[in-house]
Amino acid sequence: MKCKKKFDGRKLDHKTLEAIRKRAVQQVLDGKKPEDVADAYDMNHRTIYRWLEKYHYGGWDALNAKPVPGRPPKLTASQLKWLGNLIREKDPRQLSFSFALWTLSMVREVIRRELGVHLSEVSVGRILKTLGFTPQRPLHKAWQQNPALVNKWKREDYPEIQKRAKKEKALIFFGDESVIRSDYHAGTTWSEKGKTPIVKVTGSRYRLNMISAVSSRGHFRFMTVEGSVTADVFCEFIRRLIENVDQKIFLILDNHRVHHAKKVKKLVKSLRDRIELFYLPAYSPELNPDELVWGHVKQKVGKAAIFSKDNLKHRVISALRSLQKMPEKIRSFFLHPSCRDAVCGA
Repeated sequence: MKCKKKFDGRKLDHKTLEAIRKRAVQQVLDGKKPEDVADAYDMNHRTIYRWLEKYHYGGWDALNAKPVPGRPPKLTASQLKWLGNLIREKDPRQLSFSFALWTLSMVREVIRRELGVHLSEVSVGRILKTLGFTPQRPLHKAWQQNPALVNKWKREDYPEIQKRAKKEKALIFFGDESVIRSDYHAGTTWSEKGKTPIVKVTGSRYRLNMISAVSSRGHFRFMTVEGSVTADVFCEFIRRLIENVDQKIFLILDNHRVHHAKKVKKLVKSLRDRIELFYLPAYSPELNPDELVWGHVKQKVGKAAIFSKDNLKHRVISALRSLQKMPEKIRSFFLHPSCRDAVCGA
C-alpha cells in the first residue's frame, strides 16, 4: 500500500501556489481551524502557519509568488501555532493567572512571559485575528421588577424628592454597593469564530467590596471593604459621605437589608439635619446611576491581567480614584436612557 504524499508546493507553478496560499488563509479568516485547512490541502501544519505568518506581517501581497521583503516577524510560524493551540485549549488560570478571559492584555503578557517577545495590544489583536480568533461578549439577564412601582417612582416619588431638595438646598446622591471577585471577568475574550467560550468557576477565590455614591453634579465618593458590608461599615460610609459637605444630603438607595438596619436608622436620625435616606423600587438597579460606576470599574479591572489579591485591590482603587477625577464621566451616567429621570434639578 502506497503512502499518501504530503502537499509539495515545489511541483506547482507560482500562480497556482499563490492562489492556494490565499485561499487557505481566507478559509482560516472565515473561521476554519488552521489545522483543518492544512489537512484539507494535505499539507504539513507548519506550512499553513507560515502562510498565516506571512499574511499577518505583510498582508495579501506577502502571499504572492514573489517574496515580499520586510521587517522580520516577531513571532515565527511555530510560535503562532503554539499560541493558537494555547488559547484554544487552555484557561489563563492554568498559567497562574487569576482571571479566565483571554483578553488582549492577558495574551500580550503570555507572549512576553513565555516567548520573551514584547508586542503592543494592537499587534496582539492582529495576530489573534490572523489565527482565526474573534472577541466575544457574554449575555446578561435583566432584573425582574414591578413596572407600576417604577412608573410611580419616576412620575411621583423622585420629582417630590427633587422638589424638597431644591427647597432645602440639599444635594442628591445615589448610593450602592458592589463586589468584585478574583474570578470576575468583564468584556470579551478571544475565541474561535462560532464557538462561545465557557469560563469554569472552580477553586478558591477572594473578593473586595465597594461602596460609592454619585451626584448629577459630578460628585463621587467611595470606600473599599475587604470584609462584608455590615451596618457598622455602612454607617462609617455615611459619616465619610457627609464629611466636609455643607449642604444636607439626600441619599437614594436600593432596599438592601443593611440600608434598613437599626444602627443605620439610628445614625441617620441623629444626623437628620445632615442626611436623609430614600429608597428605590425593588429590583430596579437601572434607575440608579451608581450602578454604572460598577460597570465602569469592573470593565477596567476585569480586563486586566491580575496576579494576586493585593494586585486586585490596587487595580480597583486605581480605577475608582481615576473615575473620581472625571466629574464629566460621573455626570454622563445620569444621561443614560434609564437614568434621565434622575438628572433634572438634582
